[in-house]
Amino acid sequence: MKETLIAYMNCQFPLIQVLDFCGRLLLACVLGAVIGLERSKRFKEAGIRTHIIVCCGAALMMLVSKYGFADMIAADGAELYGTHGTDPARVAAQVVSGISFLGAGVIFKNGASIKGLTTAAVLWFTAGVGLGVGAGMIWVSIVATMFVFLVQILLHRYAVGADAYSGNRLQFTVKNGHDFNAALTEQLEKWGAQITDSKVNRRRDGTTEYELTIRRRTEISYDEMKSFMESRPEILSASNSPMR
Repeated sequence: MKETLIAYMNCQFPLIQVLDFCGRLLLACVLGAVIGLERSKRFKEAGIRTHIIVCCGAALMMLVSKYGFADMIAADGAELYGTHGTDPARVAAQVVSGISFLGAGVIFKNGASIKGLTTAAVLWFTAGVGLGVGAGMIWVSIVATMFVFLVQILLHRYAVGADAYSGNRLQFTVKNGHDFNAALTEQLEKWGAQITDSKVNRRRDGTTEYELTIRRRTEISYDEMKSFMESRPEILSASNSPMR
């Protein structure tokens, strides 16, 4: 009975190839964890676990796509283990488009600002790594993972272009909004800051609330905020939250 069961389990592929499949899945988990590690350190929505699952799942789907239909074809070509004539793209092609729905779940729009695009792109890339591992392109998958990992690290440390700008979320409560508007515009020009999102709420008690999202090359410091508040007596309260 035991020998019959073992023979049945190995009827499609020899044990050495089954172990190779398992090794590919393990490698996909490791590479997915490497990619997810960088994202989790920045407190992104999709972290290590998500990237491991995506990468390993993609590798599994690639294995199923490439080898899963071997028992439907006579295994005349021993070197191919019965895969001659199959279409390895039938399942893998669906991963490329299907993973886009998962990536859409980590993109958030808040006013004029959008967050999560890089995380969504990394998720999509992780699926590609999993497909590569499942297809047996081991070194290509490893090198691609290292490329993206290094790009993420280097471009966060040495940001260029718009990525070099820091973000701040400013909130003010003032008692004279008309005078404050001109003063705020002048101060932002002195700071060299650009407004990316704003919201103004006029209360019934006569005060006005401002919520601003701004960007400039350096974060607005505590001393800068303190100096501005002291120069404007109409400011009742204020807060400054850096955006990481």
